[in-house]
Amino acid sequence: MNFPVPPLLVISDRGQARRPLTQIAEAVFRGGGRWFSLREKDLPADERRALLAELVELGRTYGALVMAHDDVEAVVATGAGGIHLPSGSDPGSARLRLPPALIGVSAHSGAEAAAALRAGADYATVSPIFLTDSKPGYSPALGLDGLARAVAGAPGPVVALGGITSANAADCRVAGAAGIAVMGEVMRAADPEETVRRLVAAITVK
Repeated sequence: MNFPVPPLLVISDRGQARRPLTQIAEAVFRGGGRWFSLREKDLPADERRALLAELVELGRTYGALVMAHDDVEAVVATGAGGIHLPSGSDPGSARLRLPPALIGVSAHSGAEAAAALRAGADYATVSPIFLTDSKPGYSPALGLDGLARAVAGAPGPVVALGGITSANAADCRVAGAAGIAVMGEVMRAADPEETVRRLVAAITVK
């Protein structure tokens, strides 16, 4: 499956969101984003599935890829474009259920990212690159040097995650990241559409 263009993954978190998620997703798409993942793990399964179906339909009108975190059954049921799995997951099992889907796996080190990619993931997020308000105290920031080492040892695309803004997104690309992922930067934004425009501009390779 082709990697999304632009390579900006926006991950939902309604706990930080200043608007309903469907409104934020539409702002993301209006701002030029074409990749959105529903992460709401604490929602009841039926509510999460209904919300994902709404987002998938919205994404289709913009030619955007909408996926979900963890919930393979919801992805199958709604025809979403991909699944993002937790660290240590087996992407091969997800591939059996979702042959054409984009499959990502979370990683917190270069070794984890390489293992996920060798196991069949299409991409691995590596986090946290910088300190992040979304998960304060989560783990030490890897920094740009750590990101560059992860990229160098990875047999596939690495997506940088954690504390990324329009001010440092380009640095992540220079370090070798195939894309960037953001959560709070867009969820907390007063103007998510403009925030996405700035992020897309920052990571677009001239």
